[in-house]
Amino acid sequence: MTSRINGKTQLIGLIGWPVSHSFSPAMHNAAAEALGLNWAYVPLPVPPDGVATAVSGLAALGFRGVNVTVPHKQAVMPLLDELEPGAQAIGAVNTIVVEENGRLTGHNTDWSGFLADLQAHNVPVAQRDCLLLGAGGSARAVAYGLAKSGARVIILARRIAQANKLAADLGPYLPNGLLTSLPLAHLPEIATSTATPLIINSTPLGMTPNEQTTPWPDDLPFPINAVVYDLVYNPRRTRLMQQAEAAGCYAPNGLGMLIQQGAKAFTLWTGQQPDTAVMRQAIEQSHT
Repeated sequence: MTSRINGKTQLIGLIGWPVSHSFSPAMHNAAAEALGLNWAYVPLPVPPDGVATAVSGLAALGFRGVNVTVPHKQAVMPLLDELEPGAQAIGAVNTIVVEENGRLTGHNTDWSGFLADLQAHNVPVAQRDCLLLGAGGSARAVAYGLAKSGARVIILARRIAQANKLAADLGPYLPNGLLTSLPLAHLPEIATSTATPLIINSTPLGMTPNEQTTPWPDDLPFPINAVVYDLVYNPRRTRLMQQAEAAGCYAPNGLGMLIQQGAKAFTLWTGQQPDTAVMRQAIEQSHT
């Protein structure tokens, strides 16, 4: 790919701190190459005190857009000219589009990427009861996407104040009555009284290097025919997924969400639909 970079190469990238661990350069560059596009996606490590300088320089440097990852998803918001509704509601931007006139538009493709991956797994959402474990940044995107699709979402978190704030913040943007929040201690009674729910882990429990942790108690049975979606994708098969599969539940990980949110960002920048299979293969190759 680098041998094709020339004076006409269009630039996109990723700002965050750090960014060296990211799969995004591999999957976006593979997608561009497969489409024959002269685009290059580069990592842009930006320390917290440099966010404003970095964002203000995007247009001048000729960037067509960037992804935004932790810890900058909120910090970039006041620096942009416009926010699309999803980003405004969720309170986080993960994609910036640089318009031809230099205007900067902030998007959030996490929620729509999550829904796209559920669709790819043939998991229905509308009218479904969903148990969302955790109330952090990723939970906001998941809760918004589910409720926007007509699901009933119960947010369960150890820090109930955080869960209450999530529900309150999203409430004005969603139909009434679709979001409720409870302390995580209520999980056993909720799990035993809910039929065929979609259970989503948005906590870091189970993530490398803490592979043996899980948000699901070992002595708590899974609801019959539940689908258990773990946003964690490193390791590829978490302890939660192993627990769920042992109980006969379908349990995908969050790698598909990563790919789908990236694909939606790619389309916002280029106007073209990337091949998600190519993006997945690039991640698999870069992970080995």
